[in-house]
Amino acid sequence: MSPFAKRKSASVAACGESALLEKIRRWLGPVSPPPPAGMGDDCALLPPSRKNLLITTDPVIYGRHFDDTVPPAAVGAKLLKRNLSDLAAMGARPTSAVLALTLDPRVSVHWMEQFYRGLAAAARRWRVRIVGGDLSQAENFIGAYLTLLGEPAGRRAVTRAGARSGDSIFVTGELGGSRLGHHWDFLPRLAEGAWLARRPVVRAMMDVSDGLAKDLFALAPAGTLPALDPAAVPVSAAARRLAAHTVQSPLQHALGDGEDYELVFALAAGTDEGAFTRAWDRAFPRTRLTRIGRFIPQKNFPPGALRLDRFHGYEHLQG
Repeated sequence: MSPFAKRKSASVAACGESALLEKIRRWLGPVSPPPPAGMGDDCALLPPSRKNLLITTDPVIYGRHFDDTVPPAAVGAKLLKRNLSDLAAMGARPTSAVLALTLDPRVSVHWMEQFYRGLAAAARRWRVRIVGGDLSQAENFIGAYLTLLGEPAGRRAVTRAGARSGDSIFVTGELGGSRLGHHWDFLPRLAEGAWLARRPVVRAMMDVSDGLAKDLFALAPAGTLPALDPAAVPVSAAARRLAAHTVQSPLQHALGDGEDYELVFALAAGTDEGAFTRAWDRAFPRTRLTRIGRFIPQKNFPPGALRLDRFHGYEHLQG
């Protein structure tokens, strides 16, 4: 669905800022608390917490993260879910969010309603309060920027640092082909991330958003490389379908497409991996978990292992 109204009378320009804000409050419903805890004051007034505060931000931009083929409700949900994936990567749970919108005046009020109703549905599902934000105008541009607050679901937040040489590398789900629909039709791995964070043998973790070939280097300890078994990489059916129409192999799509929103983590060397994966399967029987390799000293890189530096993930600011 195009975000742009065919008639000016159906656009946000005809509605005006004050009336649009009232509509937004109604569309969000109970996920937007009354002031001072929500929309209505210069700032939202939130209660203190004894836990560490986690903050992340990610946008959705028309022409980059969505187009006319993505339903507006799915765009709103994607905006929240891609931020939730960042919290999942640290074993955290969400609390509150603020949303800044930059809109072309020609944007349809109906499109906006569906966008906010999709956002509200996702916020209800994952218990997020939308406590404020901002509206601004731009020509030929639509962007929504969400800042999400959270806290550790357990005793710790897992960071990207902490992996050691010899640690095993695991990834959830399947990879590649996200442009065929997964980039908006996915579930953030919040429960899985919290489960992993409760296990000290999980030393480092992140979500796969720019492609495994790029992201995994952020977990690699100094002096090591991720040595992957190419046959073990969980290539999605969508990546295989996409490869039938491109010059890339299914594996290349799995490593480089990005927007997978799966979790990749380092498991301490010496862990009973059989017991670990059996416990995972009991907790998450519908979420695939795959051991794909190990972190190896660069000088000892094994022949036959997949070298990720020969593949490419998504690089921002490079077109």
